[in-house]
Amino acid sequence: MKSVNRTSARFRHAVTIILFASASIWVSSTGRTQEPLEGPEQPIPYSHKLHAGKMNLECKKCHPNPDPGEKMTIPATAVCMECHAVIKTDSPAIQKLASFAESNRDIRWVRIYEIPSFVRFSHRAHLEAESTCADCHGPVKERVRLHREADISMKGCMDCHMAKSASTDCTFCHENMN
Repeated sequence: MKSVNRTSARFRHAVTIILFASASIWVSSTGRTQEPLEGPEQPIPYSHKLHAGKMNLECKKCHPNPDPGEKMTIPATAVCMECHAVIKTDSPAIQKLASFAESNRDIRWVRIYEIPSFVRFSHRAHLEAESTCADCHGPVKERVRLHREADISMKGCMDCHMAKSASTDCTFCHENMN
């Protein structure tokens, strides 16, 4: 009986090794990796990896949090032009940016994250509670193009609240629905 169990265990072990090796070969031959897919193309290319990563710009430099602090905002083109009036001015993307700035037009960025209207959410309250941008938005400093990485569903938020001992009472994030 022990010999049959050992043979069965060896067989399962061999099958596991073969499956793992096959998956590894498939991943390397297709070029697929664990790295998530890139996000949507934006109207003007912007690298968070360069600006927030290599240059170490703080998130709030480009995403201010005006009172009452519910939202982090997208910068006006004038903010970008503080640097790009003299940096990379020959780049077609920067020239496009400059034309937006000159005509005082907002760039219509493609949203990556959006909080539903029935959820009460304050970026400022989360930052004051020592949450980081990466907690909800992933490793932005490592991304050339952003994509949705973090789970901002109710389950994702509840899991985070429980892990950080924050309130999980429904009315903490939702209007009283009586």
